[in-house]
Amino acid sequence: MRLSVPFVALDVQQRLLKPELMAAVEAVLDGGQFILGQEVADFEKSFAALAGCPAAVGIASGTCALVLSLRALGIGQGDEVITPANSFVASAAGVAPVFVDVREDLNIDPALIEPAITPRTRAIIPVHLTGRPAAMDRIGEIATRRGLAVVEDAAQAVGARFAGRPIGSFGEIGCFSLHPLKNLGACGDAGVVTVRDESLARALRNARNHGLRDRDTCEAWSYNCRLDTLQAAILNVKLRHLERWTIAKRRIAARYRDALAGVVGVPDERPDDLQRYLAQRGVDSRIHYPLPLHLQEAARPLGYRKGDFPVTERLATEILSLPIYPELADAQAEAVIAGVTSFYAGRG
Repeated sequence: MRLSVPFVALDVQQRLLKPELMAAVEAVLDGGQFILGQEVADFEKSFAALAGCPAAVGIASGTCALVLSLRALGIGQGDEVITPANSFVASAAGVAPVFVDVREDLNIDPALIEPAITPRTRAIIPVHLTGRPAAMDRIGEIATRRGLAVVEDAAQAVGARFAGRPIGSFGEIGCFSLHPLKNLGACGDAGVVTVRDESLARALRNARNHGLRDRDTCEAWSYNCRLDTLQAAILNVKLRHLERWTIAKRRIAARYRDALAGVVGVPDERPDDLQRYLAQRGVDSRIHYPLPLHLQEAARPLGYRKGDFPVTERLATEILSLPIYPELADAQAEAVIAGVTSFYAGRG
């Protein structure tokens, strides 16, 4: 019988945590504070400690976190923000993006940032792709010297560290997605920002709640981007398991790395060839990201063309993401390894 290996198994995680999750949800239902309840404040305090920051602000999603963060820094229409071309589309949301190429580690190339700076540049948004931190030392030095803000897109980097410091504590603001597919995922959309300045934290708390300073006073027009109390209650439960999950995922990643060393490297075959082969064997996988940001239809007015960012474009033809989650069974990991190994063995 063929062993099925789904790319994600969110139902398994929820099933294992169901007693804890249901108790947390019932506490919210019984308490009746469904908007910005105590659970939100508790989560913010715990996440701020995790990120090594004085404050964290719960937001409705990672995308809202980026949009509100730029607004809070006074970055708006006509301003430019430098960000890598190799990322999910949300990294370019709410800004006039100026894309630059990436290094082999998938992150923004610091050497290409300064040539992209213009008089309209206001910020740099490094993306810590796949949880691997960008070169925050060099990025921070450039930002300080050129008077630019740094907003970390840490959507995939909950718990990651650079030079001993938690990701999210380097820039003016760190933006985290808590989408169900992230390392720390809610049961729906959610996000959080980390900040080092309390006045900025206060501005973000107002901005997520229609710009209201209190019930009747609006400081600036804004949106409803609040972290839902039910999601915060769920995240409080999951935060207790984050370290264990991270260890498990790193163990699986090491297993793949050791077993596939010398097998994959930089293959001649396109990732969709391997993807089809694995699917035939019951192994699900994903390509991240098949169409780079600068070639998306939404980016057409920016004037970029194919060939502008060669590393990003090459990576789009090489990267295939394999199943990796804490609940992945040893037999499933072996099925993934066997599938990749046999694919390349069949091609000499």
